[in-house]
Amino acid sequence: MALQEQEKALDQPVVKEKKKAKKVLTDNDVKRKAVKLVIAHLKRKLPENEFSGKQQILDWINDMEELLAKEEFVIVDYIAMRRNLNDIIERTFDEEMRFRLRDSWYSMGKALDKKVKQK
Repeated sequence: MALQEQEKALDQPVVKEKKKAKKVLTDNDVKRKAVKLVIAHLKRKLPENEFSGKQQILDWINDMEELLAKEEFVIVDYIAMRRNLNDIIERTFDEEMRFRLRDSWYSMGKALDKKVKQK
């Protein structure tokens, strides 16, 4: 009986499991991903209709996407962009839109504080 089991084992192809090496995330990688998520949510929050300051917000989003596309992660640039968003929020007349933008501003601050989870 043991001989039959060995023969069955030999008939089946040997499948070697290849483990993919996981990329080691740095704090900057985690922050970049979190900021990208905040920008994606901000885009969805913007209403289709026009409101005062919409073009400024769209310009800021474009600048932010250019910053995210860069290889290096310089936290000072992201903090400056967050300050610019705050200036845009203060110049927005629509109260509901200001609250939405303020939530994104707060979320962006949280994103910049993120760190890699320690095991």
